[in-house]
Amino acid sequence: MVLTGRLVLLALLGVVPVLLFPGAASILLWAALLAAVAALDLALAASPRRVGIVRELPEGVRLGEECRSALVLRNDTHRPLRATVREAWQPSAGAVDPEQAVRVPAGDARRMTVRLRPTRRGILRAETVTIRSAGPLGVAARQVTVPAPGALRVLPAFASKRHLPSKLRRLRELDGQSAVQIRGAGTEFDSLRDYVRGDDVRSIDWRATARRRDTVVRTWRPERDRRVVVVLDTSRTSAARVLDEPRLDTGIEAALLLSVLAEHGGDKVHFLAFDRRLRARVDSTAKGNLLSSLVTAMAPLEAELIEADWSRVPAQVRAASPHRSLVVLLTSLDSGAVEEGLLPALPALTGRHVVVVASVRDPRLEEMAADRSTAAATFRAAAAERALLDRAAVADQLRLVGAEVVDAVPADLPPLLADTYIRLKATGRL
Repeated sequence: MVLTGRLVLLALLGVVPVLLFPGAASILLWAALLAAVAALDLALAASPRRVGIVRELPEGVRLGEECRSALVLRNDTHRPLRATVREAWQPSAGAVDPEQAVRVPAGDARRMTVRLRPTRRGILRAETVTIRSAGPLGVAARQVTVPAPGALRVLPAFASKRHLPSKLRRLRELDGQSAVQIRGAGTEFDSLRDYVRGDDVRSIDWRATARRRDTVVRTWRPERDRRVVVVLDTSRTSAARVLDEPRLDTGIEAALLLSVLAEHGGDKVHFLAFDRRLRARVDSTAKGNLLSSLVTAMAPLEAELIEADWSRVPAQVRAASPHRSLVVLLTSLDSGAVEEGLLPALPALTGRHVVVVASVRDPRLEEMAADRSTAAATFRAAAAERALLDRAAVADQLRLVGAEVVDAVPADLPPLLADTYIRLKATGRL
């Protein structure tokens, strides 16, 4: 039972008769009257336990976009339902109006809609709904919390998608200038031409030769499709926040842009999320839209507060792609984690694949290093300089074992990683 403000006002009105007729009897009489009114109101209120609830939610919503959560309330009682209904969404769901007043006639149903604007990627859940059913006098109400589970998948925002058109134009220009149109060794049939001295006799097309009564050879297009394996580190280092988002989310943005660009470039894409075990895997060779599969797999990813086991990564890459591939490792350049984990395992990858290590750098390091206005700022500048020097040293160590390094601030990491892919493709290293 819940007492409302109206009952408090009625109790305050009792001051007048108590002052006119002082004594215990008047106080008890007024208290009994209030209790009787509250009991009558409760008796006339519709039972909230007999309210049917059906939750309606979209399959998913992109981070930062607005969606609606709907509750269909069915009144199975013989009294009209005058209720206040509250949905139990977590704060990161950004519920604008989770508590609403609803009136449902007996035997009828009404829809309650709550606007959601999520501020965090992942799976958001609402497990219960609280219904407070008031009587016709509004002085008392029945309240109950009933289970009404629902889950909303908040997908990555993919804000770096705005870079995709310009990168695709560069990729198309590259395709027009590359060796794809050059006749030579390959596996894709291109055309027939007359035999000239020095041609491989195995390339002679004997049927075409018989039809033309002249020796004809086949020409082939060099292979276009390559394999790109994107490994996203989900260990403890990915939980660090850079500016206003976790390092993991920046890695997701970079992985999305690179994967979609590589697919448009005719390459096969494999995405792995890994720390000590495989958290997610998406292959472009599977059925369905690659971007849809990626954002669905990435949505529930969270940083695990454990160290990454890089010794297992070569086997994971080999399982995804047994061929020579471009392997992109989205991780951090923290000196301790890289020197103890990634560096020892990297030769097993660089010996077989083209490896790119991409990391997000905090832009505040440059700002702190440039500010020497006070003594405290000078000490902070020294610490920032030390951190930048450590990152540069780690990057040099990675280059010595044959890896490319992309170290950039959050806004620049996705396009710079895409530019690195295009450059490697242009130079024929893929």
